[in-house]
Amino acid sequence: MVAFPILAFLKIVFNMKIKYLLFAVFAFATVSLSAQIKKKKPVVATAAAVAPETPVSTELPRPKLVIGLVVDQMRWDYLYRYYDRYSNNGFKRLLNDGFSCENTQVDYIPTFTGPGHTCIYTGSVPAIHGIAGNDFIVQATGKSMYCAEDTSVQTVGAAGKAGQMSPRNLLTTTVTDELKLATNFRSKVIGIALKDRGGILPAGHTADAAYWFDDKSGNWITSTYYMNDLPQWAKDFNDQKLPETYLKLDWNPIYPIDTYVQSTADNTKYESKFKGTDAPTLPVKTSGLYKNNLGLIRSTPYGSTLTLDFAIAAINAEGLGQHPVTDFLAVSLSSPDYIGHQFGINAVETEDTYLHLDRDIASFLTYLDAKVGKGNYTIFLTADHGAAHNTAFLNDHNIPAGVWDDGAALKDLNKYLLDKYKTDELVLSLANYQVNFNYKTVNYLHLDMDALKKDCADFFKAQPAVAFVVDSKKAQTADVPQALRTRIVNGYNIYGRVFIIRQVLQSGIG
Repeated sequence: MVAFPILAFLKIVFNMKIKYLLFAVFAFATVSLSAQIKKKKPVVATAAAVAPETPVSTELPRPKLVIGLVVDQMRWDYLYRYYDRYSNNGFKRLLNDGFSCENTQVDYIPTFTGPGHTCIYTGSVPAIHGIAGNDFIVQATGKSMYCAEDTSVQTVGAAGKAGQMSPRNLLTTTVTDELKLATNFRSKVIGIALKDRGGILPAGHTADAAYWFDDKSGNWITSTYYMNDLPQWAKDFNDQKLPETYLKLDWNPIYPIDTYVQSTADNTKYESKFKGTDAPTLPVKTSGLYKNNLGLIRSTPYGSTLTLDFAIAAINAEGLGQHPVTDFLAVSLSSPDYIGHQFGINAVETEDTYLHLDRDIASFLTYLDAKVGKGNYTIFLTADHGAAHNTAFLNDHNIPAGVWDDGAALKDLNKYLLDKYKTDELVLSLANYQVNFNYKTVNYLHLDMDALKKDCADFFKAQPAVAFVVDSKKAQTADVPQALRTRIVNGYNIYGRVFIIRQVLQSGIG
């Protein structure tokens, strides 16, 4: 959303049944009022003359299917920035027929895909649910841990280690777990995303399945945490080789390039080109680029199309929305994040991505209307994080911005500490804006942690790119703005000890 690591959600909830329920409530109120006002003489009737009572349903109105649709890196303003170019049945339908909650956010830093999705589906924060980054340092070993990593499970659906994933690092339940518990595990829950973390974490611990994309094989895969073999419908879907089919179509803009007036020119220094191309421009001849690189689809609008295709196949095959209890499908659209990182938020490619996505969402809603039925499903649209403007773009428009080189900062910090403590690499990483200490060395040398943290703080306070340095354990009393204190406390986890707040902050790191 802005150049600040705040997880700001746009959330749209769409359910046609709500309107009908409200109408029914008002109608009932009107009838009841009329009955009270209009007085009649009492009527005495025999039992034979009394009409049998109409059976009253005792069932609570519930959606047959809930679909969570997370658009990775979608800024809320994209709804309005490109509004005039959207169709009537995609984003506009969600906005006009649903409820738009545009001041909804979870206050924590830093924001990434892993914790973002987890916050959405747990309603909690990293300090509690444990997913405080896509990766983090395990202090006991000094090694980096990926948020969905699980070496105790194996890949299902392809060869290699891409499937060694599960939700075991997640410390709390999700709304999908709670649905399972509430229905005595009769509900079906499935998570789907190109990114493993985007499918696994929302689906929770008790999901029937979570699926993600394997670049090497071009297959949708899962892990033995969920099953030992892919269901036949998933195998049949993979056999269609849709990634190749889509990439052969090339990435062509929906409209003439000169009509993309909400975007910068289609070839700027703020963008990165595809390998094998001469410039970052549309169209992109993906048909000549994808050989031995099916993962290319992630960085095209076709990644979202493929994801929704797979979601439809799952609904059909698993009978989602056809059971006596509510089912849940958690879908994350990862491609906008890859595209946003490569081209920036002002690029023609980004605008075109959302125009393509609008059409995909329209098709998906039309499918749901026919398959599950209008009024029988609830769908919400939100984002795991936003993204900031390219810093060079901001500088060129006289807006102060810059990029912090954390690699150089880590090297300089360790050199600074070496001069005092006579030992190297006391800090393992500055990942997630946190100073991650080498506790093996710290404990072996019996170093004073308070003194060590103070030295780190003194080092960073002298850096022009750093605004605040906070001891995470003392964040509640830190002399920083209240909004920052709250976010630091919520984002804090046991893996970091000193929090670094940069002068120029960028959010939306996949």
